[in-house]
Amino acid sequence: MAILINQSDIQSFKKDGVVLLRGIFSEWIDILIQGAEFHIQNPSERALIHHKKNFQGQFLEDFCNWKRIPEYSDFIFNSPLASIASSLTESKSVQFFHDHFFYKDANSGVPTPWHQDMPYYCVSGHQTVSFWMPLESRDKNVSLRSLAGSHLLKKEIRPTSWSNNESFYEDSEAFMDLPDSDDYEIKEWRTQPGDVIAFNFKTIHGANANLNDKISRTLSFRLIGDDVVFRDRPGRTSPSFPDINQKNGERLREDWFPTLLNS
Repeated sequence: MAILINQSDIQSFKKDGVVLLRGIFSEWIDILIQGAEFHIQNPSERALIHHKKNFQGQFLEDFCNWKRIPEYSDFIFNSPLASIASSLTESKSVQFFHDHFFYKDANSGVPTPWHQDMPYYCVSGHQTVSFWMPLESRDKNVSLRSLAGSHLLKKEIRPTSWSNNESFYEDSEAFMDLPDSDDYEIKEWRTQPGDVIAFNFKTIHGANANLNDKISRTLSFRLIGDDVVFRDRPGRTSPSFPDINQKNGERLREDWFPTLLNS
């Protein structure tokens, strides 16, 4: 297989917690669009719908649909996804964690606030990567925005519900408030279908509202490496995995989170 990423990409991911990979999944876009179009018409029971006052459009997000949407599972198991994840995280093994779909209507007006993914998840560890894949051309002002280096913060960011800003868990010294984004270099890029922005679960990121007259469809695929283990959170996680039946420090069960690579 041709070399898809270089050492500079790996170092950028390590230093900044985020890297843009141009055209790396171009041949998979038509397949993923087929899956996404089915998904829009057939959201799961997990789906969340956000509205903003004075805007007609909606922002839909949905999780963990790879088993019921064959185009997603085809991509997960047959694309270079796992190999790229292994290189970026410098991990010998790669497990699939979950998929996340974002659909924003034209002029939906709902931004994705600054946040860090890790505190919402039932895992801990550093060898993590989320692949953020827009399915249409995306101007810089509506693309993903990331705070370079924020994945190296000593504490996790306090997770909140986007709908009402209430804390997911009881406040504790385990979490910190969001830092000032002005203290960081903001990484954001204009993207084309086939491009992917890869970032660490601990990287603070967000996106502006879609105020354009075009829809916005984005798929994210989350993968984990050698040092990632189960973490029992003091409340609900997003996505939630009821009846996972695991203890702190255990590797995630492979019947739910398949191993994609183990070199």
